[in-house]
Formats: sequence, C-alpha cells, structure tokens
Amino acid sequence: MNTDPIADYLTRVRNAMKANHRVVEVPSSKIKKELTKILFQSGYILNYKFEEDTKPGVIKVALKYHPVTKISAINKLERISKPGLRRYVGADELPRVLNGLGIAIMSTSQGVMTNKEANKRNIGGEVLCYIS
Repeated sequence: MNTDPIADYLTRVRNAMKANHRVVEVPSSKIKKELTKILFQSGYILNYKFEEDTKPGVIKVALKYHPVTKISAINKLERISKPGLRRYVGADELPRVLNGLGIAIMSTSQGVMTNKEANKRNIGGEVLCYIS
C-alpha cells in the first residue's frame, strides 16, 4: 500500500525523465488522471493513455523531450502538500512558480487545476505540487 500516491506518481515521472525513457506506466487513480490531463494541457508531456482493462488500471505517459538536445520539457517536479503536512492557500495568496513560467497544481473545491486557473476563478485550495 502506498501512503502518498501523488508523490509516487511524481517520482516515477522524475525517474523516467532522468533515465531518458519515452513512456512511463503509473497505477491509475482519479487524481493521477487529473494531474496527467493538466500536464498534457500545459505542454509538459507529449501524450497519455488511460488503460482500464487491468484491475488497478494503468496510465501510460509519453514524456516530452527537445528534439535536438534531448532535454526533458519538465525541469523540476516538487511535491508541496504532503500527508504529514498539508499546505492550503487562499485565493489572495496563490503561489507563482518561476515567476509565472511554471505551474502549481492545486486541489480545489471545483476540482484539480493549475494556479493560473484558480486565479481566474478566484478560489484557493490545497497546493499539490510545483512543476517547472
């Protein structure tokens, strides 16, 4: 049993990037699906596929690299709110990652979204992770 599935997801992606893998498989859950969709919409991953035919389900994530230099599109994945210490922010104190170049993924009352989307909707929530 995994105590922090989001940290496990981020670690699997981070390790696959460092090993220059093209695809990484992650056990599926609702929040991991939402994280994957946000990464794709923000342009940090190339593609993804949800496979529900196995019992726990699997998310296949195709990582994105620069075509010439082979450098990953994701520089840093950092878990912020942990099971032992949750980090909540209000609508007036939303985080900025790399002065607006990165994103913070948040869990709000209206679903999982980026800090930029939360700012547009003027809502706060739990800061899950920073991606740059």
